[in-house]
Amino acid sequence: MPNHALSSYYRILDGEDTAKYLMTKKHLVAVDLTDAELELWTKHDSALLGEGQSAEGISCLDLKAELAKRMLTKCRLCERRCGANRSAGEKGHCGVVEPRISSEFIHLGEEPDLVPSYTIFFSGCTFECVFCQNWDISTRPTSGIQLRPDTVARMIEEKGGSRSHKGERMMAAHSARNVNWVGGDPTSNLPFILEVLRDCGANIPQVWNSNMYLAEESMKLLDGVIDVYLTDFKYGNDKCALRLSNVPDYVRIVGRNHLLARRQAEMIIRHLVLPGHVECCSRPVLNWIAENMGSVKVNVMAQYRPAHRAKEFKEIDRPLGLSEYEKAVGIADNLGLDLCD
Repeated sequence: MPNHALSSYYRILDGEDTAKYLMTKKHLVAVDLTDAELELWTKHDSALLGEGQSAEGISCLDLKAELAKRMLTKCRLCERRCGANRSAGEKGHCGVVEPRISSEFIHLGEEPDLVPSYTIFFSGCTFECVFCQNWDISTRPTSGIQLRPDTVARMIEEKGGSRSHKGERMMAAHSARNVNWVGGDPTSNLPFILEVLRDCGANIPQVWNSNMYLAEESMKLLDGVIDVYLTDFKYGNDKCALRLSNVPDYVRIVGRNHLLARRQAEMIIRHLVLPGHVECCSRPVLNWIAENMGSVKVNVMAQYRPAHRAKEFKEIDRPLGLSEYEKAVGIADNLGLDLCD
């Protein structure tokens, strides 16, 4: 039986329910896309509350795509809010101008509930983690290739299998259970992702695989689009976050976005255990999840290895000790968290 924490996700896989983004396409809003941005946000927020549905107009997904595009003119997609005019080619903090895909493939190494997962890796990231294991992607926002949104939409439809007349997924050997938007981090590419989904018709769950440092407006745009948040909760305090990832105000922002994500969709929360950081990071993160998140899956991860610039930081310039990992898992067990297999 599917885990209760992901029951809606499994209903989509079984052909008993519809992916959120397809439902958002059907929600029509009476609005003119040339209206002022404040008016568009007002109509958008009403639509999220189930208000303002019209017999004619544009889809709520079209409205989300337009708002995301406007956010690029003074970029505020993440909470760095650097204000770069990316529409005019200006680089912001993440260095991303146009979306570039570093790789896309059927991933068999994600959590068991997700595999096989069609992962789309974007170049660039909003963080600067000194131990980043994907540093070749995250630190090179101009690497990778550019693809048209409709091209990526066709790729998703191909990788996601097809439907029988009864609605069940006809799973070929290569078919994916979901689309997994990742990087780097996908936040800088939110406008492109919404454009892709406007062109896509596959009834396949959407997974947002992110560091969760999004602006609150970006979280609103994901509401009604994402079926599963695959989140990363790294640090239990702001000092470690600033020192190791150059991220200010980490706990407040990432905590807020986890609460918003939990209201919107189902979740799997990842916590990578760092050497020397069980008490300062693992314990407070796991306590916070237990106190605030309810029924979610949690993956306490042992995959840390020194990479990128980790050698510059003494406590993380070594592999994770088995005793450290077992201590973190023990904390999670004692808190009653629903751990991934």
